[in-house]
Amino acid sequence: MTGPTRGFLGRRRRDPRLPPGQYDAGRDWPVLTAEPTPRITPETWSISVDGHVEQPVSWTWDEAHQLPRSEYRGAIHCVTTWSKFDTWFAGVSVDTLLEAARPTADAQFVMATSKTGYTTNLPLEDVTGGKAWIVWEYDGGPLPIEHGGPVRMLVPHLYFWKSAKWISRLTLMARDQPGFWEQNGYHDRGDPWREQRYQGD
Repeated sequence: MTGPTRGFLGRRRRDPRLPPGQYDAGRDWPVLTAEPTPRITPETWSISVDGHVEQPVSWTWDEAHQLPRSEYRGAIHCVTTWSKFDTWFAGVSVDTLLEAARPTADAQFVMATSKTGYTTNLPLEDVTGGKAWIVWEYDGGPLPIEHGGPVRMLVPHLYFWKSAKWISRLTLMARDQPGFWEQNGYHDRGDPWREQRYQGD
């Protein structure tokens, strides 16, 4: 008697960790940028939190490394349809930065700005409650420059264009304003599980 045919075995079950329309990139980590890769040294990097806050504040590289360390282990998802599982990032929680700056009662949104001038907007609720980080380590080593090093934002539950590379500033806002890709047709929020890729999705 022969073994079961392909028809009886059925299709391979889809990984439940994959949002709709995504594929598993495996060990690959595709490099995608909207602008030329800058050369930023840790000595010249800093991050500030301003806008609708009680106390605008900034940190140098050394000062940021004195803040409580926080890690993320899990998946990341790109709007170009790849997902990468079991990633490991380390840095500082955005919650820690906001606690120091003390957002005002009317703060509802955040504009993340990179050293390059790239921007992306996020609801405040998407970067608080342990959902977002400022990271400088990946897989136990320095974050590679092509992936946003020395420091990038990490908002892993949203499409990865929301995780601004070469992050330098968080500006709290009372009203939403579109960032770079949002002005060019991308969705304002970017939830992978809802396939919020473009305006109207």
